Parts: sequence; C-alpha cells; structure tokens
Amino acid sequence: MDKLEILAPAGSMESIYPAVRMGANAVYIGAWKMSARSSAQNFDREQLKTAVEYCHARGVKVYLACNTLVHDDELPTAWEIIKYACEVPVDALIMQDIGLISLVRKYAPDMRIHGSTQMSVHTAMGVQYLEKMGLKRVVLSRELSKTEIKEIKDKTNAELEVFVHGALCMSVSGQCYFSAMLGSRSGNRGACAQPCRLPFSDGFQNNYALSLKDNSIIKHLRELSEMGVASAKIEGRMKRPEYVGIAVKACRESFDSGTLDSDVYSKLQAVFSRSGFTDGYFTGKLGQDMFGIRSKENVTSATEKILSDIRTMYKDEKPLVPVSMDFSMKDGENIYLDVRDGDGNEVTVSGVMPEKAFKVALTEEKCRVNLTKTGGTPFFENGFHADIQDGLTVPMSEINALRRNALEQLIEKRTKREPVKCFEPTFPLTCSRKNKLPRYFRGRFVNSDVPDSFLDSELIYVPVNLSDDEYNSLMDRGFALAVEIPRGMFGIENKIFDRLKHIQTLGINEVLASNIGAVEMAKELDMDIHGGFGLNITNTASVEWAEKEGLLDIEVSIELTLEQISKLGGKIPLGIVSYGLMPLMLTRNDPAPETGFIRDRKGIDFPVQTYGACTEILNSVPVILSDRKKELKSIDFEVYRFSVENSVEIGENSALYANFSLEKGKFTRGLYYRGVM
Repeated sequence: MDKLEILAPAGSMESIYPAVRMGANAVYIGAWKMSARSSAQNFDREQLKTAVEYCHARGVKVYLACNTLVHDDELPTAWEIIKYACEVPVDALIMQDIGLISLVRKYAPDMRIHGSTQMSVHTAMGVQYLEKMGLKRVVLSRELSKTEIKEIKDKTNAELEVFVHGALCMSVSGQCYFSAMLGSRSGNRGACAQPCRLPFSDGFQNNYALSLKDNSIIKHLRELSEMGVASAKIEGRMKRPEYVGIAVKACRESFDSGTLDSDVYSKLQAVFSRSGFTDGYFTGKLGQDMFGIRSKENVTSATEKILSDIRTMYKDEKPLVPVSMDFSMKDGENIYLDVRDGDGNEVTVSGVMPEKAFKVALTEEKCRVNLTKTGGTPFFENGFHADIQDGLTVPMSEINALRRNALEQLIEKRTKREPVKCFEPTFPLTCSRKNKLPRYFRGRFVNSDVPDSFLDSELIYVPVNLSDDEYNSLMDRGFALAVEIPRGMFGIENKIFDRLKHIQTLGINEVLASNIGAVEMAKELDMDIHGGFGLNITNTASVEWAEKEGLLDIEVSIELTLEQISKLGGKIPLGIVSYGLMPLMLTRNDPAPETGFIRDRKGIDFPVQTYGACTEILNSVPVILSDRKKELKSIDFEVYRFSVENSVEIGENSALYANFSLEKGKFTRGLYYRGVM
C-alpha cells in the first residue's frame, strides 16, 4: 500500500499536539492574516516558528494556509507573511489568489505551493494549468466523485489532495458570495458568516436547503491511495483539539489497518456532526440524504467523558522517529554515543572516561536498556550497537546524561532547516484607470432570446448548449458572440471540450471563462478568452497574470468596490456586472429541483438555475448601477447579466435600466460601494 499523507487542521498550538501525537503526517495552519479561517485563533510569528520546529522535530510537515483573496493595499502585508514563511521555513504554502501565486513563483521560486480548494479546481485541465504554473499539489473541489478524481489523476502528474472528513459548504469553494452579498463578510477572505446554515425552504420537505451533513470518506482511504491521491485532508481549523485528535486517529487506523474501530467512529461522530455524516459526493449519491443540521443531540453528544477519553489518547509524547545508536566504551578514551535518524541527521556526544570495574563491569545489555529509554521524547530505538571493552564501567548517571544530551541535540538539529530564498518584489503600483470612451456594454443570456436592443452591444455571451441554428441565427442578426464555458464542469469536461471544437467550426472563437480549468481549455483550443468574475480578480498582480496569459479582458471580482477597481493597474480592459441577479452560490447539489427557488426565514425568494454540471443560487433582487454612470469612469465595459428573465422582461428591464425607473427596494448596489471584510 502506497503511503497516503494524513493532513490535519490546527487552529492553535493546542491542536498541534493531538494532530502530531495521533499520527498525522502533516498539519496545515493559518497565519495572523490571509487565512480562510480568520475566526480561528491562528498563529502569530513566534507561535508559527514554535509550531514548525515542534512538527519538524517529529517528522511532520507544516503547510501555511495563505488562501484568501487580497487587495492591492494588502499585498505588502501578504508578502511579509510569505517572507516569514520562507524564513522559518514552512513546507508549503496553500494559496488561492492567482496574482499572489504569480508573485511567489517569481520571487520565491523554490517555495512549494499547493493550490487551495478555494481555486475551484475540479477538472483535469484545471490541474494541468496549475502544474504548468509550477504548483506541486492541488486541493480538489469537495464535490468530486471517486470516478472523477481517478480521471483527473490519470491525466495529471501533480499531487492531489482530497478532503476526507469535516464540514461541507453547499457552494463550490471559491464560488460563494452569499455571506459577502448579504452581510459584507466574504468567504473568499476568511470572514464567512455561514448564512447557509440558517433556515432556507425548498418549498417541500427540506427547511434547511443549504445545510449539508459533514463529509466523511475516512473508510475509503485505501481506495484513495490506490487511485494515486497523495493527501487525505481533514477539515476543521476552527474545531476543538479533541476533534482534531479523534479525526486523525480514525484516519490513521482506517488507512493502516483497513478497518475503523466502532468505538473510534462513535467518538468521531459524537465530537462533531450534523445529523451524521455523508459520502454522497464521493459515491455519486446526491440528493436529500446529504442534507443535515447541527441538532441539540449533536451538540450534547460531546460529553466531558468522551472528550476526556480522547485527551487521554494524546496527552503524552509519542515515539514517532526511529533512531539508530552506536555506543563506545574503551580504556583510556571518553565514552561516546552516536545517534542517527532516517533523514540524514547525526549527533555524536562524548562523556567521561571509564574506570576499571572493581565489582560489576558494564555490560552491553545493561547499557542498551538505559540508552534506549527514549520515553518523553519523539524517538524510539531502531537499531543498537555497542563496542564495550571488558572490565570497564561508568556510573549509570553518565550513561543517562549521554542519552539525554544526544537526543536533545538531535531534536535541535531536526528543527533547523535552510530558509527558502525569497526576494523582495516590486509591487504593481496602483493607479487610477483612465476613462475609455465610449464605454462598451455586453449582454449575458441563458438562451437565444436576445432582443434587438442589444444589437449595439459589443459582445453577447450565450450558453455552450445552443443549437447550430440558434448560433447561426444570432450571427445572421448581427450579434458578435462569445460562448460561456460553465463555471461547474464536474464530469463533463470532455463533453464541453468537444462542444467548443464544434462551435469553432461555426465561426465562433470567443469564450467567457470563469474558472482556471476553462482558461486552460480555451488556451488548448486557441480561442480568444474573456475572463469572468468567477476567476476572483481582486488586485493588480492578478490583472497582470490575466494579461500575461493572453486574456482579452476581465470581469473583476463582484466583491470589489468601484473605488478599488478604479485603482487597479494593468493594461487590459476591466469590466463589471452592472445589471442582473448576482450569483450567490455555485452548487453541485440542487437545493430546489422541484420549485426552482429557495425561500429564507423572512419569506424572500432566491431563484435557482442550472447550467453545466452545477446550479446557481441567485440573489433575490438585481444589481442596478444605471444612475451611477459618472462613477463608472474607470470601467471599460459593463455586463448586463440576464438569468431567469424571459425575452419580454429582458426588453422591459433594459428600458427600465436605461431610465432607472425600478422601484426603490427592488434592487441592490451589490458590493460596489460597501465592499467586504
């Protein structure tokens, strides 16, 4: 059985100990900034250094989560964290922001980067793209089935990391704007308020239509390893140390023995669950069985006795690192002990000179018993050799001191790593973008019912699944077309690729790409790429990445304010969604297949619409900026995004938009003025 890394979460030093002592091969932690779990305690500089040294001494790797989107004015602070991570050094950075990743690849090229699940990568081409960027590992989206994971692995060389236990967001990670839009707390910046756990009715049996049970595929770890997955990741940096400990133990036991003890599993379920666990995504069994909430019974199941039992499991240091020992005692020479680990570290210490034994000489067996007493340290003896001259002895206190001295020095040596070279970047300067007149507008539609009022538009985005006749009809009417690649391509990547190849034969060579995998697909087909808001472009470094990759233009993140957009650098055109029902979530599990909407506890309806392999949950009211034209002076193009409207409503809303005569309260400004945390 190939080795599968067990990767544990740690929100504080208190969780480092159970993670390591229960058998994790690696831990992931957050720094004082840039962590997608900002509510976790996280680690300051000194704590980060302590955590890395503790873990490295015990053969455990440390990955630092720098997996939030950053704004231009935050780039210097972000770089301070990255520079310190290189000094410590951590074993890898887990990152989301494509611009910041580009800077690390340029200025700290030897630092290992893992693409965060926040990058929404769920296709082979998405992984392939990050491979080309120099990323060593990709944390896949949690919604993938085992068949889809295997297909990705068969087409890529990068290490794959899969979530095996913990909370499931309803939305594809990186594509949730619900918390941001409703309360300015961005999940992409680590401040999610979890509105999905509140009551939302599907109109039938589910009153918590956005709340999923916790994921658990711990029983499938050997299967994951056989598929070529490199790392089994446990979610939970905000959870208590006992949760971390029992989750790691469950993973260790399941992988090492192929079975999971019922007592361990019951403790795992007791310490945290939402109506039990689900493996629905992994097994491909989507539907109502995947939904669940944190009930009173779930909360009270974590009794003090259970928590105490778990704490007992990890209260003491565990022998994790094998060492071999060579001891020498000869007449006229100082005794010495040589200790070696399996990582090339070696320590030799010397002690006193032996004396003639008047009664009992020191034997090899007695020497071995004392020198291999490694309790209270992370070491265990894995090979012992003694060269002892007959008739000699030393006090046992000297033997014990020799052992303690050697093991202390070995711990110190194991904690010392060469820093990763890190150069100081010249940050992209922020600058006001000049008004480019005329400002263009574009329309995004879900079918071919495009009114003539959009003949003046610069470009029309249409679905990938229209018929040839519909495409030809639109072009005959005079529309310039680009095809929208679905943001969710779970299991249908090959189908979309072949479809785009056919569409090219019709004379359409432009696409809207809102996912890294979609960008790679379009590049493979040599198509002209317009970047969508799902790429989460929030800083100048990301704009420059898009420029370098040959994208024609970019819809910036819908979480930026107009002021922040105005200060972005770069040369390619930047646009915004200035009209439409903003997508709040991209989900693989349809929350309302019967009704087409979900209703919150205040009676507000949110439309639900399927495209590609996913469903979009849309805001209840549209964004409107038609009366703020003067404040869009730095915007190169606007996108009018139509979704649930029929052709008549599209025409009416276009006219209303132009004259700004929608009723107050029936629209929103989105985040273009209030921004996000």
